[in-house]
Amino acid sequence: MLLETIGAEFFTGVPDSQLRALCDYLMDTYGIDPHRHIIAANEGNAVALAAGYHLATGKIPVVYMQNSGEGNIVNPVASLLDERVYGIPMVFLVGWRGEPGIHDEPQHRFQGEITVKLLEDLEIRPFVIGKETAGSEAAAAMAEFRPLLAKGKSVAFVVRKEALTWEKKVSYHNRCTLRREEAIRHIACAAGTDPIVSTTGKASRELFEIREQNGQSHQYDFLTVGSMGHASSIALGIALNRPGGKVWCIDGDGAALMHMGALAVIGASGADNLIHIVINNGAHETVGGMPTVTGTVDLPAVARACGYPRAVSVEMAEELTLELERAREGSGPCLIDVKCALGARADLGRPTTSTKENKQSFMNYLKEWGGRQR
Repeated sequence: MLLETIGAEFFTGVPDSQLRALCDYLMDTYGIDPHRHIIAANEGNAVALAAGYHLATGKIPVVYMQNSGEGNIVNPVASLLDERVYGIPMVFLVGWRGEPGIHDEPQHRFQGEITVKLLEDLEIRPFVIGKETAGSEAAAAMAEFRPLLAKGKSVAFVVRKEALTWEKKVSYHNRCTLRREEAIRHIACAAGTDPIVSTTGKASRELFEIREQNGQSHQYDFLTVGSMGHASSIALGIALNRPGGKVWCIDGDGAALMHMGALAVIGASGADNLIHIVINNGAHETVGGMPTVTGTVDLPAVARACGYPRAVSVEMAEELTLELERAREGSGPCLIDVKCALGARADLGRPTTSTKENKQSFMNYLKEWGGRQR
């Protein structure tokens, strides 16, 4: 097994579907253990945690992530880990979404093209692992990596689709009963013809299908298919520049955690027309269901501390309907933390419009909507 080859004792990162076997193994073996395995808020956070582990123990940590998270590690890698600064070594496990020649979603294509090059530019020596890679090849790569690690350099195993396997399947669940798709249906109804910015993953896919089922236009929605954690900031930018009506953001708990500083910016902005809804199932569900820390975080309390005039938590559809109406009639920014169950329909599709079509129709609608609201 790859982890035996690496021989590490501490793991941290952000879950990825390409690394599902690894994430399931870590959860089944260690769970969330502050001394062995931590699911981080974002990839930069994981690098810093791993750096602290190395400083305290002198041992080599492992940081795992989807390649989309490479952007989040650039600063700590360049200004903390680099041998010209502190020379802190670690092993990266990077799921390779958007690999050239392999069909993938549009948000992964460019990142896939630059994945290996970006690692090389950061002076992180990469080794690509595919389904055909023998254990002896991975062991030989690790043998070449060890002298680099000893010099304070970092290295990476770039993992192709289905390259990692583990025979045991881990299932994730919580005690909530409200389904995310039902919650989003209520939100779409409450928003009416107001613009909605939805976060990456299944939330945007479900919103798209709800519009299809209702025979509604997709012009009302901006589907943030990439840039996890930034949907609320996109919504804020719209709300500040279209102050005549409500702007709705459908966020996720993992996304909200990834760039939680955005809550402070939103709270300080005084954007009284922004309604920020966090679909909170306590999990990174789109990439497998591994837990986030929101089970122990009071998001409404955080939002209020950041300056949101109103922030509440709901668990039932009736509560959600009531709070959506209050948010629509009230003054924001407002946060609604919606406790939801894990799971989605097995036949959940993907948007059939292109990202550029989505952007253009949404921008065209904002011009019309903004004019009507004033």
